[in-house]
Amino acid sequence: MRQFTTGDLNKQVGDVTDAASREPVVLTRHNKPRFVLMSYEHYERMRSGSDPRRAHIISEMPDEHAELFGEAIERLARGEG
Repeated sequence: MRQFTTGDLNKQVGDVTDAASREPVVLTRHNKPRFVLMSYEHYERMRSGSDPRRAHIISEMPDEHAELFGEAIERLARGEG
């Protein structure tokens, strides 16, 4: 996730909002994350739960995802990554 300072937002609003239109960006103040700026469409997907992306704790991961994850790890371990 890209990061900008709140000062960047004031000075480069076009660049910051352009980046936020592609993916959420973190706005920092005094080197600490303070805000997340994202497109309205991304916000609506998150709010409505229609975004199919999910984070899982490995022990609670659905079986089909655990299999895919395990296969990907094995490929990386073999240097096929």
